Amino acid sequence: MNPDRLWAPWRKKFITHKKPSGCIFCLKPRSRRDRQNLVLERGRRVFSMLNLYPYNNGHLMIAPYRHVRSVTGLTAEETAEVFSMMKDAVRRLDRLVRPHGYNIGFNIGRAAGAGYDGHAHLHVVPRWNGDTNFMPVAGGTKVISESLDEMWRALTTPPKKARR
Repeated sequence: MNPDRLWAPWRKKFITHKKPSGCIFCLKPRSRRDRQNLVLERGRRVFSMLNLYPYNNGHLMIAPYRHVRSVTGLTAEETAEVFSMMKDAVRRLDRLVRPHGYNIGFNIGRAAGAGYDGHAHLHVVPRWNGDTNFMPVAGGTKVISESLDEMWRALTTPPKKARR
């Protein structure tokens, strides 16, 4: 195996599935069917949603409602809200799934790995030591330990207040 390559055979479903006509980051928040569309949080200018084809458990994306191709097109208010929502998402993920680290970033353009390159969106991917184990390499399978429905429910349920 070449150590300079990221093997992600479970992503084939994403590559080969019939993509909806239109932009998912425009269509999904408009529908108001948050659970079905995996929308987690709605802000004034941006929203978050779970990735339907996650790299890891808890992989979510944050995007502006406004259709904008690149981070250079975001307003100062959109930029601030994207990063505020990202910080809140990391806090929730820390509490719920306790990752060892994160990959956080924008993939701008097809050459950079953007699956949907017409609408800027920030990825938040929880990572664990050893989460790239033998399963994807030997078995062509990525183990995601919790269903999208369970993760959606956990991330949208307000935390319980501590007893005094």
